[in-house]
Amino acid sequence: MKWETLTSPEIAALDRAIPLVMNVSAIEQHGPHLPVGTDAMVGAHFLDRLDTTLGPDVLTLPQLKICCSAHHMDFDGTLTVSHETMLAYCVDVAASALAHGFKTFVLFNSHGGNEAIGRVIVEKLGARFPDARIAMMTWWTVARAALLELSESGLGGTGHACELETSLLLHFAQDLVRSEKIADPNMPNVPCWAQADMLHAPQAALYRSMKEQSGGNGTVGRPSFANAQKGQQISAAVTHQLCTIVRDLRAGI
Repeated sequence: MKWETLTSPEIAALDRAIPLVMNVSAIEQHGPHLPVGTDAMVGAHFLDRLDTTLGPDVLTLPQLKICCSAHHMDFDGTLTVSHETMLAYCVDVAASALAHGFKTFVLFNSHGGNEAIGRVIVEKLGARFPDARIAMMTWWTVARAALLELSESGLGGTGHACELETSLLLHFAQDLVRSEKIADPNMPNVPCWAQADMLHAPQAALYRSMKEQSGGNGTVGRPSFANAQKGQQISAAVTHQLCTIVRDLRAGI
């Protein structure tokens, strides 16, 4: 079910055990081949898959599309808010939903720049609503094992506008992919302890702007390994894990 399509009396009549899921995403550059709305489109895709699969057992809240993308501001088209703004806004929106008596809230993330502040949002909400279950999920981490099996690009291949994101867009929004502009960028050198991507955590964090990470291209990783069939497999694997976690939360597991 989608919050914004229901009437006030219909929401009032819902079982308060139904988990609430809110996507935080981004509007930011995604290299020369993907649209600036990629993260928001990916988030919306998985919200739709959740809604289709779980139906009345999940309630999806409206997306928060413009979030923390300051590290992309060297590139045209990027929109961003500060961490402080996102923290206040997300907590207020989630708190207003939880104030209606719902017992489970899931922050569902589809943008890497939201991960750190997302954890702070969860901590804030958890302390404010001690009787509720508050969780956070990022789409590429919930199904990491399956995605590692699907990925063919190796360490560093799944970063930004990469094999995974490009495959997903080829699967559900192929007309928006500028396929003729897909190319693997020349990646700058990085210390071994800072090497990482969506599926591999670094030993230590090193801040670099997206311009620096991508060598000025806006793409990090190897989108040449992307294809629509892989995108369908990614979608299925992530949807399965998202649904499993939401079912567990509803069951109190």
